[in-house]
Amino acid sequence: MEWMLYAVIITALIFDFTNGFHDAANAIATSISTRALSLNSALILAAVLNVVGGMMSTVVAMTIATGIVVPSVVSLPVVFAGLIGAIFWNLLTWYYGIPSSSSHCLIGGIAGAVIVDYGPTGVQWMGILFKVVIPTVVSPVLGFLMGLILTVVLGRICYSASPGPANRNFKRAQILSASFMALSHGLNDAQKTMGIITLALFVTGAISTPSVPLWVKLACSLAIGLGTFAGGKRIILTLGVRLFKMTPADGFAAQTAAALVMQAAAWKGAPISTTHVAATTIMGVGSAHRVKAVRWGLTRKIVMAWVLTLPASALAGGIMAWVFSFFGRR
Repeated sequence: MEWMLYAVIITALIFDFTNGFHDAANAIATSISTRALSLNSALILAAVLNVVGGMMSTVVAMTIATGIVVPSVVSLPVVFAGLIGAIFWNLLTWYYGIPSSSSHCLIGGIAGAVIVDYGPTGVQWMGILFKVVIPTVVSPVLGFLMGLILTVVLGRICYSASPGPANRNFKRAQILSASFMALSHGLNDAQKTMGIITLALFVTGAISTPSVPLWVKLACSLAIGLGTFAGGKRIILTLGVRLFKMTPADGFAAQTAAALVMQAAAWKGAPISTTHVAATTIMGVGSAHRVKAVRWGLTRKIVMAWVLTLPASALAGGIMAWVFSFFGRR
């Protein structure tokens, strides 16, 4: 089964790469839409800070490795099936420019594969409830509120400022907020693939305890950074332009609010969706100006994708687990 371990590691890193280009928009869309940064400059900045963020912690990785499914009932084919299911949904939503959650793709894919292979008792439902479902509901609400509040506060502070100098200053500030956002994205998202590889190493006996090896941290951080550099122009367009037309102050508020929520979740070990948080902070910023400023029709489509992601990726992972088991019996 050594070949399958290598296959799982390579597939996990491919998923990490797709996570990077799928979620590149989260860190840089607002900076590009306000012209604070060019597309190439923003992608390079985000990629480098994704790598740095990924090396900062393993709290979220341990949640994925030990808190979602029961490690003792997991096999390599199950991990492999879950990854394939996650990649399928990730690429499908990327193709249609829908900012769904790569994190929930991964969690759903693995959980669905375990259910088909072992049964519902192989999933740690309380772990999913407290580490995934509740943060999934709470983090977008916090993002929306923080984006709204920060926009109102900045508006009051800069009420009498001349638009030209204020826009120039906020464009400079956006470079800092984009950096903070990219760092937070790496801190949260790179760890999810670390958790999957650590789980695979543990169930095969390659490591004696489910702790993240240094080479896994480095490989996952580099993979997500390279994926971010490859970019996700379809979703950058959705978040940065179509959802709400932003000023530099708006972009700064949205990025700062999203990064703060993501940092808090990462250090608590909650694998939240950076896509959810990034999108809802933009909605909050838009609503601070005028409720009708946000294109709520597009928002409804995004929310529908969020709702569908966990069950859809679980179904995909479950189907792949069934396929693997079917051919394994032949």
